[in-house]
Amino acid sequence: MKNKFSRRDFLKLGGAGLITAAGGMFAANNLKSAGNHQGHLHKVMQNDGGTGHDGLPGAGDVDHEKNGFNPGDTLYDFDYGKVSMLPNGQTLREYEIVTLNKNIEVIPGIEFPAWTYNGRIPGPTLRATEGDRVRIHFKNGSSHPHSMHFHGFHPGEMDGVPGTGPGGMVEAGDEFIYEFDAEPFGLHLYHCHVFPLARHIAKGLYGAFIIDPKEGRPPVDKEMVMVMHGIDVDFDDGNDFYAVNGIPFYYQNHPIQIKIGEKIRIYLVNILEFDFVNSFHLHANFFHYYPTGTSLTPSEFTDTIIQGQAQRGILEFSYKYPGMYMFHAHVTEFAELGWNGMFEVTA
Repeated sequence: MKNKFSRRDFLKLGGAGLITAAGGMFAANNLKSAGNHQGHLHKVMQNDGGTGHDGLPGAGDVDHEKNGFNPGDTLYDFDYGKVSMLPNGQTLREYEIVTLNKNIEVIPGIEFPAWTYNGRIPGPTLRATEGDRVRIHFKNGSSHPHSMHFHGFHPGEMDGVPGTGPGGMVEAGDEFIYEFDAEPFGLHLYHCHVFPLARHIAKGLYGAFIIDPKEGRPPVDKEMVMVMHGIDVDFDDGNDFYAVNGIPFYYQNHPIQIKIGEKIRIYLVNILEFDFVNSFHLHANFFHYYPTGTSLTPSEFTDTIIQGQAQRGILEFSYKYPGMYMFHAHVTEFAELGWNGMFEVTA
């Protein structure tokens, strides 16, 4: 049986810089037999020691214009829907969601054949207030059956799961309207629930769903959404890259700008497939953490949290000193394969 030289083995060797005369033939032969994605990983882990510029892996940028979305915009993009009033005085928020097959460049030179909501990964961050009526006009513009399953309260026929009604599996070219009241307040998510579920999620069909409390949350200076996920480019049910908001290394190559003393709120969602847990670590700082966002009282003050798939929470913090500060998954492999970013704090 042919042995496959895994991405884990590659990182243990320290990347391209450690393919030396002593072990070069073995490593090179196994890289060749591992398939194209290992060659692409070689490109990512470039220069001495397998790192890019400034000693960090993953230098270089993808074609965001061709992709049709930019994680720099996704970070601050909250979709409040088309707002109107129902006869009973209840606020109605309407959203348009279309599933599309789309090739997305996730690493320079590597395109991922994704399934998307509205042509992006993650899908739009839908946002409402507790008690609003939410109406999602869903159209399946792809070549496979899909659905939308929302975390939160709703009738069974709106659950988006096969066997629960016509919205459980919307065939290619068909449409369905999901409608329910927004509750409970908190940070939630949505994703396709058609089987095989792991494949439909791993291909990109997920997004954040925020329900604000009626009285609102305490004001902050900046709000951001970060959806953590993986990318399985060779479809072997194992992640080759890890990312926040679609593109590996994006916030490392494009540091997030904040100012000293600014209060930051991050809506953090984990939808990682094929790995048991994900994590978030903030350098040189601590944050207040609100699990699921369903309480206005934080559960802890820490610098690292762990989330299983579909777990989520709200982080609040501010920086005291200027500088460049890393944030990343506190699993080394995840960070070196894309889940790594920077805050640039200025006066």
